[in-house]
Amino acid sequence: MKKRIILLSAIVSICLSSCVSTKKYNALETSYSKLKKEYRVAMAELEAMRDEKNNLLTENQSIKNDFVDLNKTKAALEQQLQQKRNELENMKLRYDTTMENYLQQVGVKNRALNAANTLLKAREAELNEKERNLEALQKDYEAKSKRLQEVNKALADKQNEINAVKAKVSKALTGFQDKGLQVEVKDGKVYVSMEDKLMFASGSWAVSKDGLQAIKELARVLEENKELNISVEGHTDNVAYNGSGNVKDNWDLSVMRATAIVKEILKAGKIAPERISASGRGEYQPKAPNTTPDNRAKNRRTEIILTPKLGEVMEMLK
Repeated sequence: MKKRIILLSAIVSICLSSCVSTKKYNALETSYSKLKKEYRVAMAELEAMRDEKNNLLTENQSIKNDFVDLNKTKAALEQQLQQKRNELENMKLRYDTTMENYLQQVGVKNRALNAANTLLKAREAELNEKERNLEALQKDYEAKSKRLQEVNKALADKQNEINAVKAKVSKALTGFQDKGLQVEVKDGKVYVSMEDKLMFASGSWAVSKDGLQAIKELARVLEENKELNISVEGHTDNVAYNGSGNVKDNWDLSVMRATAIVKEILKAGKIAPERISASGRGEYQPKAPNTTPDNRAKNRRTEIILTPKLGEVMEMLK
């Protein structure tokens, strides 16, 4: 292109030199110079435009490369975004499941707690009732303990009284103890046991002389101790008694002997009859087996049982 322009300029110059006048030539020369100048400017602008074009092409390629990179980045980000969405969805699902389970467990716990609270209130009411009962029982126990102490004291006093009676009876009957008479305390009572050899002849219910004397000595003690109840029991061995009349056997004989002693006690002292009773035991409460003469002698006996009046103590116990 540039070579064509130079060649054209040369032809124009030759033509102008030969065909036109100097004035026109100068005008053309001036116009040509102007055109050359404009040409150079145009060429410079063209070169600049080419450079700009190259720059733009380079920039465009860079933009294309950036666009490709951005698309890759976008795709990667979209993939990550989708992955995060999936994770979020899974987390939401797990959260919903966990929350549902939690709410179910909370419901179960609340129901259990309500049941426990109901049971606790019932237990508290029961405990309060038991505490009230316990307080009442404690007061009752304290009252009964105090009453028991009083009863024990009364019983101790009665026991002391019994021991004192035993001592008095033993002292009063000292002279008869080697004649088959024995004084002892059993079950809170004084037992005066007198064998038949002291009180009666064999098969008889008439009290002997020594027996009457022993009864008189005993009656003095019974007069002094008006709080004693008196029981007289007749006992025999197992040897059959063959009697006549109203006394036919050992049982009848034991009753008659007990009754005879009661009558003699009432004669010997000022003793209220309501204090005394008589009974026959026959052979049915032996002290020893009826296998030897000595044992049978022990079983043939009359027992006078002295019992303290326990009305006050029994009233305490009630």
